[in-house]
Amino acid sequence: MADLPILLDGARELGFDLTPGQVKQFSLYYITLVDWNSRINLTSITDLEGVQVRHFLDSLTVGAGFRAELGSPEPPPGFSLLDVGTGAGFPGVPLKIVWPQMKLALADSIGKKTAVLRELVRALGLADVDVITARAEELGRDRAHREKHDTVTARAVASLPVLCEYCLPLVKVGGWMAAPKKGDISQELAEARRASSILGGGEPKLHSFVLPGEEEERFVVMVKKVKATPPGYPRRVGLAKSRPLGVSEGNS
Repeated sequence: MADLPILLDGARELGFDLTPGQVKQFSLYYITLVDWNSRINLTSITDLEGVQVRHFLDSLTVGAGFRAELGSPEPPPGFSLLDVGTGAGFPGVPLKIVWPQMKLALADSIGKKTAVLRELVRALGLADVDVITARAEELGRDRAHREKHDTVTARAVASLPVLCEYCLPLVKVGGWMAAPKKGDISQELAEARRASSILGGGEPKLHSFVLPGEEEERFVVMVKKVKATPPGYPRRVGLAKSRPLGVSEGNS
């Protein structure tokens, strides 16, 4: 097993006191990730320090942002989270490790990645996890997923206005979209406000974090679903990216 001192300290700063069992799961996650990455390109970050900070802790900022909005250290019973474009399982799997009682769905459009995720879920002994091979736009029109999830997240997938169209149709009214971001997102945020209002979301809220060894702020953008998404959204595959809502040159 790998030692994870940076993860332990950083998680504590974010409000998560990891148990020995959870540390063991994160260690196994790292080992499994590196092993599979030698066969399938899942991530360019494979060094132990980088994975602890830029994958594990970055994922846990989503939980910290959700806690801040919820005002509670734990999500309510029956809480469900959908991770869109999850890739190697970030941020969904780290959140499942710290909140084992939640229902988790991991969605990615690439079958090789979802095959790895099924192996990862089995290796980590995670229960109540659904792995789905599908695009966000397809899920958004699927009755089994449309407006069925308490929180929908997507990390390193697209700009904020595009994420609004990917995620908000999948969020229950009263639930949240949670999008981890870094860098200057002022333009994205302005565009996301307009996209959110079209798709049934409220005003985006920012929660900022600085992770160990970094100076640049990271953000979790939280958007509450305040009303049902109009039936015309999400649009067909590809339009959210090629003609993003809220962007002046691409308004629909």
